[in-house]
Amino acid sequence: MSLDPQPLAPALEAAEAAGRTTVRLDLDGVRGKTELMRRCGDALRLPEWVGGNWDALADALRDLSWLPSSGGGWLVAVTSWRGFADARPGEWETLVEVLEEAVGFWRERAGGPELVVLLAEAGRPGPVTGAPPRTPRLKRRRG
Repeated sequence: MSLDPQPLAPALEAAEAAGRTTVRLDLDGVRGKTELMRRCGDALRLPEWVGGNWDALADALRDLSWLPSSGGGWLVAVTSWRGFADARPGEWETLVEVLEEAVGFWRERAGGPELVVLLAEAGRPGPVTGAPPRTPRLKRRRG
């Protein structure tokens, strides 16, 4: 599913009004996996048990028990992501895969909260990541 681009602030306000917890994951200046994992940890307030690897991030995004929600789920707005995507296309693709899998996981929980991810660039939001993963991936990721 994708939506026409819209300004980020109204999207965040609408999500909060609908009872979603909003998180802004700013990737400005991120050019490597270590910094990416730190930013994810900070923005999502990940517990200390979450390691700095893809599998740990994927597992954490299927839990979210530590991230408050008033029952409406969560909206994660990923901002300033193009620089990272250009600098590290393989790692960007893995991050997108992890996010899509998490969105799919929460969507499958009928009647429960959902996770929505919005890719936004300054002044140019992109589509909402809300579709099931392109292809089911059950493999474990390295590192």
